[in-house]
Amino acid sequence: MPAGFGSFFQVGMRNVLNENVLVLNRLWQAINVCTVERAFALLCMGHAEVVTEEAGEFRTFDFHEWREFSAGHHGEDVVHTISFKIRIPRVILLLFFDRLPHKEVKFTRHNIFERDHNTCQYCGKRFDRKDLNLDHVVPRDRGGTTTWENIVCACIPCNTRKANRTPVEAHMHLIRKPKRPKWRPFVNVTVAAAGHDSWKHFLDLAYWNVELGEDVG
Repeated sequence: MPAGFGSFFQVGMRNVLNENVLVLNRLWQAINVCTVERAFALLCMGHAEVVTEEAGEFRTFDFHEWREFSAGHHGEDVVHTISFKIRIPRVILLLFFDRLPHKEVKFTRHNIFERDHNTCQYCGKRFDRKDLNLDHVVPRDRGGTTTWENIVCACIPCNTRKANRTPVEAHMHLIRKPKRPKWRPFVNVTVAAAGHDSWKHFLDLAYWNVELGEDVG
């Protein structure tokens, strides 16, 4: 990023320049967020373009095109330099980067609920999360592990009925075999936190919590 890039903008713009911009890779997949200031630097260097959407159609603009496009804009989402004003980009597209972050779906309580669709894996009924427990299919004192393949959502009645037994011993059957979900492209933010409707086309809204450990009940 060019040194002192923020000095091009008028005093008092610092809060605006620190707002979030969604970053897409060359394949239009959301991979990160950056500040407005960083986004302008990438645009100036020719490493990115601005993405906009109107009536379901997407357009891209390089820095000069975006500057011209901003000239007739009278909204509040602009920053000013000594010689021109320019709209704040909300989504940018990297022109030379097509990789995805190498990450797996975190093993968290939330993501187990997501995988199992808030449904008891024994009776097949859907519940509020407060009425669901996480069950070790093979109990821990039988050598069962705290892993994707051995943890399922269970309603309180089914969990009580199964107790410290295997499904076979309890004469219960899983509606589906638990497994590790496949990773999906995501950015570790939510639209609610970011506040930009223009992001919703690109974001996976999964919420990523702390990894679960052996203390899962």
